[in-house]
Amino acid sequence: MHFSVILRILGLLLMLFSISMLPPLFIGWLYNDNHLEAFGYAFAITLVTGFLIWAPVYRVRQELRTRDGFLVTVLFWVVLSGFGALPFLLHENPAINVVDAVFESMSGLTTTGATILTNIDDLPKSILFYRQQLQWLGGMGIIVLAVAVLPMLGIGGMQLYRAETPGPVKDAKLTPRITETAKALWYLYLSLTVACATAYWIAGMDLFDAIGHSFSTIAIGGFSTHDESIGFFNSPVIDTIAIIFMLIAGINFSLHFFAWRHRQLIHYFRDPEVVAYFVILGGVSLIAVLVLSVTGTYGFAHSIQYGVFEVVSIATTTGFSTTDFSIWPTFLAYLLFLTSFSGACAGSTGGGMKVIRVLLIYRQGVREITRLLHPNAIIPIKLGRKAVPDRVGEAVWGFFSAYVFIFILLFLALIATGLDLPTAFSTVASCMNNLGPALGDASMTYAELPDSSKWILSFAMLLGRLEIFTLLVLFTPMFWRR
Repeated sequence: MHFSVILRILGLLLMLFSISMLPPLFIGWLYNDNHLEAFGYAFAITLVTGFLIWAPVYRVRQELRTRDGFLVTVLFWVVLSGFGALPFLLHENPAINVVDAVFESMSGLTTTGATILTNIDDLPKSILFYRQQLQWLGGMGIIVLAVAVLPMLGIGGMQLYRAETPGPVKDAKLTPRITETAKALWYLYLSLTVACATAYWIAGMDLFDAIGHSFSTIAIGGFSTHDESIGFFNSPVIDTIAIIFMLIAGINFSLHFFAWRHRQLIHYFRDPEVVAYFVILGGVSLIAVLVLSVTGTYGFAHSIQYGVFEVVSIATTTGFSTTDFSIWPTFLAYLLFLTSFSGACAGSTGGGMKVIRVLLIYRQGVREITRLLHPNAIIPIKLGRKAVPDRVGEAVWGFFSAYVFIFILLFLALIATGLDLPTAFSTVASCMNNLGPALGDASMTYAELPDSSKWILSFAMLLGRLEIFTLLVLFTPMFWRR
C-alpha cells in the first residue's frame, strides 16, 4: 500500500474541492444572503487541510496499485462528504447538526437526492446553489469512476466497460490514458449541462433555477431549489425537457463519447443495454399510465403526464417529482421502487444495480432453464454478437447476491432503530439505489428519522454509489496484509 501516494492524491483532491466553496460564496454575495462567512470558513478549512496533507508528500511519484485504487476511490467520497458538510454546519440558516450536515452532503455527492431540509423555497440562494453544485460534481466523479476506474478494478462485472468502441463488451479504455478519458468525459458532461440549462431557461425557468436544475438533472441527482421539485413550475414543456435529459444522462457515457467523436447515433440502437433500458422504461410507463387512468387517480392526459415523468424519474434514480406518487395505488408505488433497482445504464450518472447486470442475470436464468431441456448443450450468454466471459457472469451473480444480502441487513437495522416497514423498506431502497424519494415517514423529508437511521442510510448511499464491492473489500483482513 503506497500511503504517501494516497495522501498526495487526497491532499490535491481537498485543495481542488475547496474551490467549490467559491461559486456559492459569489452567489451569496450576488443575492445579498448576509451569510457568506460559512463558505469563507469552509473554503479556508478545506484548503489548509488539503495543503497540510499534500505538502509533506508532494514530491512522491509512484504508480498506484489496485489496492491503492480501492482506497482512493472510497476516500474520495468519504472525505469530500465530510468536508462538504462544513457549509451546512457553519451556516446559520438553516442551523443543522453534524448528522444532518453529513447526510445532506453525502446525499448530494452520491447524487442520491434524499434531504433533511424543509422549507427549501425560503433557504438562502447560496445554500440552494451549493446543494445543486454538490450533485453536479458528484455526478462527474461517478462518470470517471464508472468508465475509467471501476473497470480497471474489476468491480462486479464492470470489466465489460473497458472500451473504446460502443457496445456492452469492450476491451480497452475510451482513450489510452485515464486523464484523457476524464477530459473527454468532462467536455461531454459540461456540454449536456449547458444544453439542459439553456432548454430549461427557454422553457420559462429563471436563470438560477435553470442552472440549478440542469446540475441535478444531468447528475441524475434530484435536488431541487423548491419544495415541490419540478412540479413547482407546473409546465408540461419543462417536464418533457426533464424527461429527455434524464433519459440521456441515464445512458452509458462511453456511447455518448462515441457519438460525439464519430458523429453517428446508430450504435445506441445496437447496444443491448440501451435497448433493455428503454424497454423497461416503456413497459413500466405503460403500466403506470393504465393504472392511474383506470383507478381514476387522474384523467387520461394527466395520467400520461405524471405517470411517464415519475417512471423515468424513479427508474433512472433521479428523484424529481411533479406529484406525490406516495398517494398512488400501493401496487404502483412499490413497482416504481422495484424498477429503481435496475436503475440506469452502467457508465452513467444513475444508480441502482444497472441495467446491464439485470440483463445478464435474466439471460443467465433463461440459459439455466434451457439447460434443463438440453443438459449437454453448450449455451453461451451473448450481448450483441459477443459471448460474455464466464468470469463476468460470476462477478455479476456475486454482485447481485451481495446487493440482496446487504439490503436485507440494512432493512433489518432500520427496523431496529424504530422505523415502520414501509419507511424502512423504501428508505434503504432509495439510498442504496441513490434515488432519494421514499414512502412512509420519509415521504416528504428524512428530517424526522432517528440519527441512527441517518447514519445507516448514509452508509447505504456510499455502498450503492461505490458498487458494493469497492467499499466492502476494505473491511476484509486480506486487503490490509502486505
